[in-house]
Amino acid sequence: MTEKPAYYVTTPIYYVNDVPHIGHAYTTLAADVLARFKRLDGHDVMFLTGTDEHGQKVEKSAEKAGVDPQAFCDRVSARFQDLAKAMNFSNDQFIRTTEERHKKSVQHLWKVLQEKGYIYEDKYAGWYSVRDEAFYTETELTDGENGEKLAPTGAPVEWVEEPSYFFKLSAFEDKLLAFYDENPDFVLPRARLNEVKSFVKGGLEDLSISRTTFSWGVPVPDAPGHIMYVWIDALTNYLTAVGYPDEGAEAYKKFWPANVHMVGKDILRFHAVYWPAFLMAADLPLPGRVFAHGWWTNEGQKISKSLGNVIDPFELIESYGLDPVRFFLLREVPFGNDGDFSRKNFVLRCNADLANGIGNLSQRTLSMIHKNCDEQVPAPGSFTSDDNALFAKAEETLEVVRGHMDRQAFHLAFDAIIGLVTAADGYISVQQPWALKKTDPERMNTVLYVLADVIRQIGILAQPIMPQSMDKLLSQMNVAERGFEQIGEAGRIKPGTAIPKPEGVFPRFELPAEEGEA
Repeated sequence: MTEKPAYYVTTPIYYVNDVPHIGHAYTTLAADVLARFKRLDGHDVMFLTGTDEHGQKVEKSAEKAGVDPQAFCDRVSARFQDLAKAMNFSNDQFIRTTEERHKKSVQHLWKVLQEKGYIYEDKYAGWYSVRDEAFYTETELTDGENGEKLAPTGAPVEWVEEPSYFFKLSAFEDKLLAFYDENPDFVLPRARLNEVKSFVKGGLEDLSISRTTFSWGVPVPDAPGHIMYVWIDALTNYLTAVGYPDEGAEAYKKFWPANVHMVGKDILRFHAVYWPAFLMAADLPLPGRVFAHGWWTNEGQKISKSLGNVIDPFELIESYGLDPVRFFLLREVPFGNDGDFSRKNFVLRCNADLANGIGNLSQRTLSMIHKNCDEQVPAPGSFTSDDNALFAKAEETLEVVRGHMDRQAFHLAFDAIIGLVTAADGYISVQQPWALKKTDPERMNTVLYVLADVIRQIGILAQPIMPQSMDKLLSQMNVAERGFEQIGEAGRIKPGTAIPKPEGVFPRFELPAEEGEA
């Protein structure tokens, strides 16, 4: 069998000015599901997440909290690491930009860019948003209350004048546009690529990449008083994690360039314009894709601290259990679109697809086998066209899911898995194994064997999104081999495999009180 290529997926590194929320969980969950899928599909995977710990916003947040910036970063970064554990993320590394290895990495990249003639010193004067850690042109701003200038994100901006080093971003306008045309899947969804191209076609100005008005950041080499602009610092983490600046490092040779940078749409510009320009300037390979997903609202309202409607992922897990939360977040909304979190929709979706879908199919099938087949998988007779059609559907589902995963269309991948559950339910309705018990026990054994094996394949396919629940299901079936090479005839469940009395895998949830009937 041909060895599959290594696969590198990243999340953005999360800013430590606040505690984790549903948006952080959503981005990392998408990367986790992709990483788990690729591992099961035979790839050597690197999955990276972490925290972005420099910048004026962090310095101000630490000052407000009455602690020094490093202590503040240590505290908040720990919460993001707690979230990774609570959500059962399988990240291989958790990187922090305050690590020494990262400081060395980003300072080396700076020197490379400087030696190649892409960095020069001048004075910056313009609009800057502390909240976004981003510079904006006059044409991008709107007027807020009391004459306050606002960025496109709604964040206030302030006029900044200070000495600064600049990166010659303007030199990359044509190169970036040519690259986008040659790589139309570099940014997904496709509509986001159009936004990026439009921005670049509007003209690129050189980018201020150092600051002198605060001190919490990576020092610019040989330039006392200057610290690096947070984005050249932050973006370089993707290189740091695989051993840069040692381009001979085993991890660098294996995993760079990254396959997918998973980001929220609010930071697309940094990843799809600035980052490829930095890499082009340094003569480093560019990542395969930047996928920019949408934002969540809460019961139809924009999520904000002022409204008090921030969705706490820890609370969701405590209320509903981990795997239903993981499933809902990536199943409910086409990945890339904005979505609305509704507890009613959560309950309806999980009850339909999990409790009534996978849960009911496995519970009733395994219960029948346990009760009627001496507590073991029965030996099948000859397979009919109906049997072979369901087997074929299971094998085809892997190919369909693989195609959707390769484009990060998670909702469609899960549609396909639930479609296999629906096909198995239809097979039961037609075959009626409970009736065959009296009229044709041998045929009943064959039908139950087919169902057991298809449930096994569903359990394997659904592992990336619901690892704990599928582990429970596959363990009840005594299925030890769980990679995707076991999908199809090669991995068929063995007759005689013990089937103990099954336990339910998914609970049924009650509708929220205000949504239920009196």
